[in-house]
Amino acid sequence: MALKAEPGGRGNFKNHTKNQAEEDAFDYVKFRNIPKPTGVIGSIAHMVKGALGGGILGGHVAYMKAGVAIAAPFNILFGIYMGYCLYILVMSAQKLYRRTRVPSMSYPDVGEAAMACFPNPKVARFSRFFRYSIDAIICIDLFGACACYQIIIAKSLKQLVENTQRTSIEGINEGYPSLRVYLACMIVPVILICLITHLKWLAPFSIGANLVVLFIIFVAIYYAFVYNPTFEGLVPITILYQYFEFVGMQVFSMSCAGVVIPIENNMENPKKYPLVLVIGMFLIICCTFNVSFFGYSAFLENCESPITVNFPMTLGPKILKFLIVVMIYITHALNFWPPFNLCFYYLKQRHPEDQLLKWELIYRACFVMLIGVIAVCFPNINALMGFLGTFCLSNMAFIWPNMIYLLTNWERPGLGKYNWRLWKCIVLIGIGCFFLVCGSVVNINELMSVFR
Repeated sequence: MALKAEPGGRGNFKNHTKNQAEEDAFDYVKFRNIPKPTGVIGSIAHMVKGALGGGILGGHVAYMKAGVAIAAPFNILFGIYMGYCLYILVMSAQKLYRRTRVPSMSYPDVGEAAMACFPNPKVARFSRFFRYSIDAIICIDLFGACACYQIIIAKSLKQLVENTQRTSIEGINEGYPSLRVYLACMIVPVILICLITHLKWLAPFSIGANLVVLFIIFVAIYYAFVYNPTFEGLVPITILYQYFEFVGMQVFSMSCAGVVIPIENNMENPKKYPLVLVIGMFLIICCTFNVSFFGYSAFLENCESPITVNFPMTLGPKILKFLIVVMIYITHALNFWPPFNLCFYYLKQRHPEDQLLKWELIYRACFVMLIGVIAVCFPNINALMGFLGTFCLSNMAFIWPNMIYLLTNWERPGLGKYNWRLWKCIVLIGIGCFFLVCGSVVNINELMSVFR
């Protein structure tokens, strides 16, 4: 018999199998009710689409921060590191489906189930806390990405209105306001689109947004060969401080940690997920490398986020800048949807059922207003991307997958000869913690620099 996780989790996860044979006998795919399952190609497309959001528009600045001799190899290494961690996360999830008799779960479900099934009750009792931690970080990451989207829109609009190549947070051109004024004026229009409660009205536009991002990659390559065909002036290495800025921005631009489990849940043949992950991460690495390397090659020390700000102020690039404004505006509403629903699951329990729609709209407006205030206070998009990459995604993509893997494999199949699974995870978690602490400190310092 298959059990079911509650929407938003809160499942009563228990180890329902007594041995490995019993665990292997449960076919979780058989109990999944998927109206339109995706194949390998569709799953790869969803994975790449989930990773390549607004973050990729700042990849060239990340390369400028670290220097090309450091950034290029670490771009690849981060892709491999992230790909492996997400692989063990999905493999652990598939073990937990069989172990708990729950055929599909979300990321927080998997974290809670892994800890709830741990043989030591002193550890298992923290399973709900672990779940809430994952919920919180997912919300910070996705709401923070919304703040980044608002800054991208505001910077693009500011440049188009002022018709100038260079932009800044302050109003350097006489008669024009600062970036913060643009951000404040955007709050009401952003609230209006985020009041849409039916995702199906917005979903088709996500395809257009991804096509625009894909086109920007080719435009970046074109300008690299126009402005710097010999690739001169690339700084090979900078300083350690700027390396941690690079880490956050690069991880933010390529992470798909939040979508890997939902994609696996919707696959026709989940056993082929490793193939999806390998091809998907390869394409993500290629896309981030191309826009980052060629973008940096084209604009060198003048790199700004988003990369479209660096494009010349002629008719064609202006149209592209305007398209980015429109597409990011719609993508903001799509990105706002999952974390708001997660928060509203808890909030709606405080209100009568016949007034839920009214309160949902009120909360939507309040959340967007709060995100807008954060963007106004911290309009440094590079530092904000860097903070989200190091603080949120170091946990989601590096640390937690290894913790879940350890919790899941501790008893069955065990830690292996010489406890090799334990030592492997300690090393990978240690690397993630190093990036989490050092990167967060550096990027918080950069965020606070706007007040100095």
